[in-house]
Amino acid sequence: MIAFFGMGLLGSNFVRKLLERGEEVHVWNRTASKARALESAGAKAFDDPEAAARGASRIHLTLPDDAAVDDVLERAWRGMGEGVVLVDHSTTLPLGALARVERWRERGIQFQHAPVFMGPQNARDATGTMLASGDRATFAALEPALAKMTGAVLYLGPEPERAAVCKLIGNMFLMFVTSGLADVLAFATAEGVPPDTLQTLLRSFNPASQVSGRLQRMVDGNFSEPSWELVMARKDARLMLEESERLRTPLSVLPAIATLMDQWIARGHAKDDWMVIARDAMKRSP
Repeated sequence: MIAFFGMGLLGSNFVRKLLERGEEVHVWNRTASKARALESAGAKAFDDPEAAARGASRIHLTLPDDAAVDDVLERAWRGMGEGVVLVDHSTTLPLGALARVERWRERGIQFQHAPVFMGPQNARDATGTMLASGDRATFAALEPALAKMTGAVLYLGPEPERAAVCKLIGNMFLMFVTSGLADVLAFATAEGVPPDTLQTLLRSFNPASQVSGRLQRMVDGNFSEPSWELVMARKDARLMLEESERLRTPLSVLPAIATLMDQWIARGHAKDDWMVIARDAMKRSP
């Protein structure tokens, strides 16, 4: 039997897929009505996590944050049986994930952090990507079950907190892309460029195909042979900002980029490749 805590959009769809595969599933949610709504699909709802945990071989969690994960697991602890494995799909702090691995190991219980790049429909269709890290033997034993829940399971190494770090990195990237697209869409709209034309441009230009190569160049640190000089990139940024001001269309992301460019030009890098603005990115903070 599987217990699942957290019946939001993601958790509830995970549960529906598990039930379709013939799994027995106990469910709990802080708002009890969300758990009870799954009883018509075959789940058994409980009013407290301790009762839901009794008899489970695995307990999965999709909860908002570290505090919620810790609170719910403490409330469920007395109901956990011998050999149960905890699988947390929540997005949490790296140190929180590390502390939970250590805390539950001391109690004789395996804890696997397995955050996901999955939306509700991915959970329903068993597509998307699930991350995992930590003890290799624990992961190997869980991998067949986890693989049935998603399109791909990516093991990231023995560090228990590595999956949590990579989930934050991925979400950070998505926020940057979305924020940048918001600037682009605002600028295009103000200029009278219709969305279908913008879509055609981006499909043909396909900037996403450049991400891996740009990252590699940043990591290699070779900025002295420019394909786009920083001073010229800054000129283009000036044109964009001047035009957005004329159109009375404020941008959110581009001004910060322009400020960073100015700082690197002042440091003597005007003729370097514009990606020199990332040169300090791999320096660790003191």
